[in-house]
Amino acid sequence: MRPRQVKIKSVEFGAAALPLIAGPCVIESRDHVLMMAESIHKIANKLEIPFIFKASFDKANRTAGTAFRGPGIDQGLQIMAEVKSQFNVPVIIDIHLPEQAALVSEVADAIQIPAFLCRQTDLLVAAAETGRPVNIKKGQFLAPSDMNNAVRKIEQTGSNQILITERGVQFGYNNLVTDLRSIPIMQATGYPVIFDATHSAQLPGGLGSATAGLRQYIPHVARGAVAAGCDGVFLEVHDNPAAALSDAATQWPLSQLERFLSELKQLRSVVCQFDAKEQVE
Repeated sequence: MRPRQVKIKSVEFGAAALPLIAGPCVIESRDHVLMMAESIHKIANKLEIPFIFKASFDKANRTAGTAFRGPGIDQGLQIMAEVKSQFNVPVIIDIHLPEQAALVSEVADAIQIPAFLCRQTDLLVAAAETGRPVNIKKGQFLAPSDMNNAVRKIEQTGSNQILITERGVQFGYNNLVTDLRSIPIMQATGYPVIFDATHSAQLPGGLGSATAGLRQYIPHVARGAVAAGCDGVFLEVHDNPAAALSDAATQWPLSQLERFLSELKQLRSVVCQFDAKEQVE
């Protein structure tokens, strides 16, 4: 059974296309965000891939307390509003506190719940009560079936505009692995499942005071997730990952994005052929 279709503006999840949620990990500056949004938007348009821009105004869960967190909510929302007006693309923004939900919803076309916070009832309810679609990132510490509880918390508010994002599961210390069974397991909730290919390649806390990662494996896990039938792809993208102020080890290079997305789109077309055959049989 295919999940229901969820729309964020003109971008539809759960249909034949493979939408992209992409952008830098954190808002490093206004100019950088606008440049990244324009660059990714051009690539997505060229490949005819539906696109939603993401970037965080505050990374409240950095490994070290001295790490760069972002410009804060007021400046961050102003910048994201510029992205919407200049490039006419939907934006998704994450929140960390229930009281942020209403203010963020004035700009965001969808609200995202960080993986570490996916069980926080008040946060889920506040996000859903804005009327915006909610993307819940599965915690690294949860089994995929546990996401039923997060989904039902949002449904209890009357909302059925829900996305779930798989982003790896903790395997021992400082390591994540991707369990592709999680995609159909979480689709059984009735909602589309996105695959976060960049966070899934992290080694949390692997550098002691920062998160490490294995960027070279991002294409492999992404292809696996598309083959497993995910309903969209989430990527953190940077023009110079080595100099990124957050998640430097796993942001995907902008220079390699077009080829990567082209490969995923081709694979998606094959998967859709299998889906069509299954429906006929």
